[in-house]
Amino acid sequence: VVTRDDVEESLKAMWQYGKDKEQLLKDLHSQIEETDRKLSAKQSERDYWLEYKNVGSKEQADKIMSLEKDIKEVKEDLHRTREYYRNALTAVKEEKDRLLERHVELSKEQAPENAVRYLDKNIRREIEENKWLKEEVQIYRKKVSDLEASIQLLEEENIGLVTKLIDTRLQILGV
Repeated sequence: VVTRDDVEESLKAMWQYGKDKEQLLKDLHSQIEETDRKLSAKQSERDYWLEYKNVGSKEQADKIMSLEKDIKEVKEDLHRTREYYRNALTAVKEEKDRLLERHVELSKEQAPENAVRYLDKNIRREIEENKWLKEEVQIYRKKVSDLEASIQLLEEENIGLVTKLIDTRLQILGV
């Protein structure tokens, strides 16, 4: 014998069972939808990476090769530029040293003249007389050396004449 309470409870249990199943079905649908979204996201990510693998990686490889080529060219340009500037610097240093040396020589040449300009008249006259005397000494030294050369030639000529004279006298005495 089944009572009304038993039937109601049975119906309630069935109704609860149906409701639980509906809830479970809704939960499964939402999980399926979530899984579909995740699958779609993963699918689009997979498609992206496949596209990258097939096309993008080649483009990236080409970009990398292009950048490496650019780096190599920049290094070569840097090396050439460095050599150019090193040579230019060396040339400029040599030019500067040459000009400095020339300036020093000119300064040395002009130093006595500048010093003389600031001296009083008596000292300047003495310096000019000293220059004149040095020139005269040079002239006299040249004359002395010319005279010494002439004397030596005359002495050699005299020795030669004396030798001839002695030889002639010996011949006469020997006769």
